[in-house]
Amino acid sequence: MGVKNLWDILESCKKVLPLHHLQNKRVCIDLSCWIVQLQNSSKNTASVKDKMYLRGIFHRLRALLALNCTIVFVADGSIPAIKLDTYRKRLGLVNEAGAKAKKVLPLARNMGSEFSCMIKEAKVLGMALGIPCLDSLEEAEAQCALLNLESLCDGCFSSDSDIFLFGAKTVYRDMCLSDGGHIVCYEMLDIQQKLGYGRNSLITLAILLGSDYSHGVRGFGPETACKIVKAVGDDIILQQIRSEGLELVKKTKGKKREKSLITNKENNLVHQQNIAGNEQNVLQRDQFVKVSDAYLKPKCLSPNSEEVRRAIVQYPFQRSKLQQACDGFFGWTPEKTDEYILPKIGERDLRRFSNLRSTLSAVGVQVPLNEMPVPCPISSIIKHRKVQGSDCFEVAWEHLDGLKTSVVPAALIESACPERITEFQERETLRKNQKRKPRTKKSDKKAAMTELDLKLQALVLDIEADSRPVSALSPNGPPIEQKNNVPEVDSKLQALLLDIEVESRPVSSVFSKRPPTEEGNTVPDVDLNLQASSLDIEAERRPISTVFSRRPPVEERNAVPEVDFKLQASRLDIEAENRPVSTVVCRRLPVKQRNVVPEVIDLLTPSPAVRVRQVSKYKQTFGSQIDVIDLCDSETDM
Repeated sequence: MGVKNLWDILESCKKVLPLHHLQNKRVCIDLSCWIVQLQNSSKNTASVKDKMYLRGIFHRLRALLALNCTIVFVADGSIPAIKLDTYRKRLGLVNEAGAKAKKVLPLARNMGSEFSCMIKEAKVLGMALGIPCLDSLEEAEAQCALLNLESLCDGCFSSDSDIFLFGAKTVYRDMCLSDGGHIVCYEMLDIQQKLGYGRNSLITLAILLGSDYSHGVRGFGPETACKIVKAVGDDIILQQIRSEGLELVKKTKGKKREKSLITNKENNLVHQQNIAGNEQNVLQRDQFVKVSDAYLKPKCLSPNSEEVRRAIVQYPFQRSKLQQACDGFFGWTPEKTDEYILPKIGERDLRRFSNLRSTLSAVGVQVPLNEMPVPCPISSIIKHRKVQGSDCFEVAWEHLDGLKTSVVPAALIESACPERITEFQERETLRKNQKRKPRTKKSDKKAAMTELDLKLQALVLDIEADSRPVSALSPNGPPIEQKNNVPEVDSKLQALLLDIEVESRPVSSVFSKRPPTEEGNTVPDVDLNLQASSLDIEAERRPISTVFSRRPPVEERNAVPEVDFKLQASRLDIEAENRPVSTVVCRRLPVKQRNVVPEVIDLLTPSPAVRVRQVSKYKQTFGSQIDVIDLCDSETDM
């Protein structure tokens, strides 16, 4: 329990620090306080049978081990004689009068009690983890405070507020592992600066308010006691209360007796009360002295004793003993125990390696990683990870039995072995470069189709361009002697023209060319079946339109280009959906058949009733005449 209301008085000095604050520190733990805290957190009976308090101790220890904390358990010894009254009251053994009647001597603890068995189990678990236990002579918090006062540890874990009265400088009241973990910390320096209370003032508060060693003074609350202590001062408050007792309290309260007329009987009564008050004051003074001596001179092991020296030495981790202990306490398999504790042991070893490198750097010695006197615990970094928003690395361990890989904070690896991070980054860069595939070129089939597309575009441009339309085709007969060849068209220019012009101006013409005057020369044959197939594919999208003829220039009469209709058919199959071709070619009949009216065949629609065709006669040019049929208003076919 400690001092009544002392934690409330010190509330303004409380600090909540991250668990990382305990890194590389040596701490003493009041083992009884930890067990009581964890047992109270789950007050059902099943928690005792399932040893939930022991599980809590295990998880607290593994968190501290990962931070490279040097831990020392401190257990209670005999019960101090001055504390027997309080102890008997807690157990409900005897009343207060019976306790006073007996001779006051220190009382050895019952080692067979349930609580003592809990202490033994915690000791076994701690020894398997390499944590020693120091058995104090009397109060465990007094032994922790002495070690802290002598700078043999950096802080003490205890929930008893009277640990400050024993001389502790840094006290960790509580510990939480959720949300990254934190501790509740109080420091004596903050208490002196913020509240003005030193060790003597706190002992005085314990005398006035009550503690494990005294019942306190009736009529004093926290506010009144604090005012008295601040009014006198920390330097002389304890000395005066030991010498004057309650007289100091009355003077400080400033109570004044009112002057009044009293009778003799009343005067005798006041005199008797004064005598009783003096006797009570003497008893109170003696009690104050005993209480102050109990806090100022507790029975503890000397800092130079062999027990203390053995306790502050680091002990090795015993894996097999821990597996046996966890199997007996929790029913865990060895694999599960290793999964819980080995990553924390590896992280502790890595922090120790980091401390060694930092120490060497501080004295100006730069040692390469492969030349360190202690080998690096990490062999390599496997991958980068994120754990609760923090950068971490999954690493491979060496020289640690049972542990192959685990996740470690990136900041720890950077401080311990930044060379491993550099190696990992280089490997990742090389892997990404090898994994990156070059841009694959177009397949041969696609390239061939592209080449074919360019040729077809050139032919379509020859047919559709206004500046160079294709001439008429003649009926059956031998081909014309081609004395001159039409110049080739630049395929790239044709593709560009096709993209610009052809999409907006679909092919819609049927060409007919005037044959030359020489009867011996005829236009080459045209595969009408191929044309019909083309019309059958393309006619759905673009209707048949105007049929016209053009008289070729004189210089081109003997140079009619030959059209590759098979290439045109391939082109129609490829581009029918996007740019359908709808050219209907009408061939010029021979001289013998000029009187026969040429026909246009539509293979798509059924043949309706025959309509009267309108035939226009063009003037004869070069001794011949062209018959032109206007199909704009006709959808029928003879």
